[in-house]
Formats: sequence, C-alpha cells, structure tokens
Amino acid sequence: MTESALPASREEIRGLIDRMIDNLVTIEVTDTKGLWVNPDGTVVDDKSWKEWNWPQGVGLYGIYKNYQITGNPKALKTVTDWFDQALAKGTPAKNVNSVAPILTLAFLYEQTGEPSYLPYLKQWGEWIYRDQTRTEGDGIQHVTLADANHNQLWADTLVMTVLALAKLGKVLDRPEYLEEAKYQFLIHAKFLMDSATGLWFHGWTFDDRNNFSAAHWGRGNCWATIAIPEFLSLLDLDEHDAVRRWLIEVLREQVEALTRLQDERTGMWHTLLDDPESYVESSATAGIAYGILKAVHERYIDAAYAPVAYRAIKGLIGRINEAGEVGNVSAGTGIGSDFDYYRNIDVTPMPYGQSLTVLAFTEMLVSYC
Repeated sequence: MTESALPASREEIRGLIDRMIDNLVTIEVTDTKGLWVNPDGTVVDDKSWKEWNWPQGVGLYGIYKNYQITGNPKALKTVTDWFDQALAKGTPAKNVNSVAPILTLAFLYEQTGEPSYLPYLKQWGEWIYRDQTRTEGDGIQHVTLADANHNQLWADTLVMTVLALAKLGKVLDRPEYLEEAKYQFLIHAKFLMDSATGLWFHGWTFDDRNNFSAAHWGRGNCWATIAIPEFLSLLDLDEHDAVRRWLIEVLREQVEALTRLQDERTGMWHTLLDDPESYVESSATAGIAYGILKAVHERYIDAAYAPVAYRAIKGLIGRINEAGEVGNVSAGTGIGSDFDYYRNIDVTPMPYGQSLTVLAFTEMLVSYC
C-alpha cells in the first residue's frame, strides 16, 4: 500500500508519538477521575505516571516497543528513568495488575544485561508461577489491590500477567513458565470467548458459572486482540503447533466480529462493542488497531484486515490534542453487573490511553516499510 493511501504520513505519525510520550510522563491526578476507591476506603491511583500499577505497566510497554521499532533514544530513556526511580522506591505488593511493569523490565534486562534487574525478575516469576492465587481449573485469579475477585477470570489478566510470565520463561530459560503461560491462554479463552459472536466477555465467575452481565466490553476485547499476537510472537511457536493454530483461529474470529462492529463514521469502536449508543472509546480502539496490525505483520491473519486498523488510526488522530493528550479514554473499569455500568464509566486522560495509542501508531510505522 502506498503511503498516500495510509491515514497519515510516516513523519506525522512519528510526531504524534513524540507528543503522546511527552504527555504521558506528565499525567497525574488533578481531580477524582483516575482514582479507584477500595471497599475498605483505601485509594489506588490508577492514573499518575509515577505509580507502579497496570496503567503504567501498559504505558512502559508501549514506549519500549516504540524504542524497539524506531530506536528512539527518548523512548528508551523514559523507560529506564521510570525503573530507576521505581526500583529505588521499592516494588509494591504483588497482584495481577502490579505484575504489568515486569514485562518491560524483562525486555530491558534482555537488552542491557543489567544485573540489578535479575533478582526482581526471578522473584516475580516464581511468585506468578507458584504463588499467584488460582481459580477452579487452575486459571490465574484476577486478584487486585481492590478485590480478591474470588474464582474469577478476567481478560485483562492475559496482558497484565501472562505475557510477563511468557517473557520471563524465555529470558530466564524456564520452560515450565512457557507451558503455564500457554495453559492460561487456553483456559481464559475457554471461558471468556463468546463462541456465538467471536467477541470476548470481560470476565467469568466459577462461583456463579456465568459471564456476569455478558458485556462485550471494548477494552476487555482489546486485551485479547493485543495478547494473542503478542504471545505468539514472544514464543515463536512452530507454524504447525496446535496451540498456535488454535489461538490464531480464536483471533481471526474475533477480528471478523470487530470488523463488522467498527463505527462507520469515526473508524473507532464503542465502549460496548455491540451497543452503538455507547460512546466511542480510544483505548479500546487503539488496542484493537495494534492487535490487528501486529497480527497482519506477523501473517497470523489476512492482510485484508489492515485497512480496518488504518481507519481506526485515522479516527484516533482526531482524538489527540496539541498537547499530545488522547481524548475519549474510559477510566479504570471493574466487572460490571449490567450494561449501564460500562456506559457510565468516566472519560479522562489515562496512561494506557496514551500508551495503547503509542503502541498502535508504532506498529503503524511497520506498514511504511
């Protein structure tokens, strides 16, 4: 495809990425949006860049991928500066979401060989593999700072924890970690993929044997769209490997469904994918666009799906302001008991909105090659 047929020029995309990274590292809470209040009254900051949590973990990975593909020294410095400060401060309590930054730390260790990183990678890897709470069927229970979420599987876990486990298996030469990561993808897909539509549910509870409200939540689906091609790329499985073939089929069915549900006017996806009255949401759109482009570039799905991602990226360009802030991003979202819960989530700039858009735009740069 010629550059003129793409949603923007290479230089325009690069400039937008730089603006978004500059904005990302300044994000902090200035009102109540982006704060998560636990049942016991404690408050979790899901927003500020200085915190160690899943939004920052996703942000770090998006910026590091930009460095990998472009060699952008500013991107690498942003990531290494964050870890220098975070590790000096001390790592937080371990849970599904706090694992997220470990994925990027494993990549940094692989690149730099920095010996001070190794004890963290070993300790967190063993905790995931041996100590992380499991559901029935040995799935990783989505335990967070807010709630133990007893016997629950969430789509988020694949990106927050399982990708890190897979990368640690590679970096630390622990084949048992790789097998455990494979199993987690299989059990999560078994209970979270909606076989009637190809879309994914947000969560599953073994206690009540249901998918809660059965919402096809946008960002929950983007976690699956990101996780599958990213996981397959990390493991580099033989093309005849049964797990690889099965996950590609799961992804293909999802991408087919997502293509049908893309908003015609904006090129984006709604926060409830099959509810056109719910607002269009940037983080879901960016994650889905990234996953589709990654899968096309790795030849997991047909190249005919690339224009779907290009339309989404064109829509996202219109959501980025002069300061590099990505608009229309929904705040942190738990499992909803009904559809209105998802429809009414606050919209506010968040680190993962920036970073998922950086991720999608960085993968877009591959299309110019």
